[in-house]
Amino acid sequence: MSEFRKLPQSPMPAEFIPAAEESGHIIQLGRLVLDEACRMARAWADRYSDGALQTMSVNVSARQFRDPDLPSAVCAALAGAGLEPSVLTLEITESVAMDASEEVLIRLRKLKELGVRVAIDDFGTGYSSLSYLQRLPVDVLKIDQSFVRAMAATGQGLELARVIVRMGRILKLETVAEGVELPSQASALRRMGCDLAQGFHFGRPMPAQEIEALLSQRTVQRLAS
Repeated sequence: MSEFRKLPQSPMPAEFIPAAEESGHIIQLGRLVLDEACRMARAWADRYSDGALQTMSVNVSARQFRDPDLPSAVCAALAGAGLEPSVLTLEITESVAMDASEEVLIRLRKLKELGVRVAIDDFGTGYSSLSYLQRLPVDVLKIDQSFVRAMAATGQGLELARVIVRMGRILKLETVAEGVELPSQASALRRMGCDLAQGFHFGRPMPAQEIEALLSQRTVQRLAS
């Protein structure tokens, strides 16, 4: 009788992404993710939204962002899926965006010329210069979850989140709060004028099949109403 061997659990992103970064495989992996994200966005729009395309966000690592072929890879992914560029949002970390080099600005401008949206992820954890931030061709500021968590414990977290929301409004950038887990956090962010929020309060990460089931259910509900 053959023995059945229990397969190891799939590693979490925090475990395999650093290894992929170090080895250089993150560029190939990032392209596969980008291609699949664009393909799924197009398929879900056709299947569940009557062609009305929803936003699809894709994280871009530091090494992937420095790849000179990134703009062409994005262009190829959009063309291959037949996806409108405005549907795709590329998320880069604040540390990458605030590199303060001309190379960063050139790369961001090339991405913006394609028509995609660019978001600064984990905003507030670095040392951002307001004068440099307003030079960046970006569309979204994502408030780091550490500030959202601190809102429930200290007034300082609340004030820092409010400052970022005001900054976004001044610079005409959309603001998105990360890591929202409590109704009180969602209510406070709504009152201060934060545009969007994400976190366990709204939904947990789920496989594509479960997302499709959710989209299908909402489509049925919309047609029945």
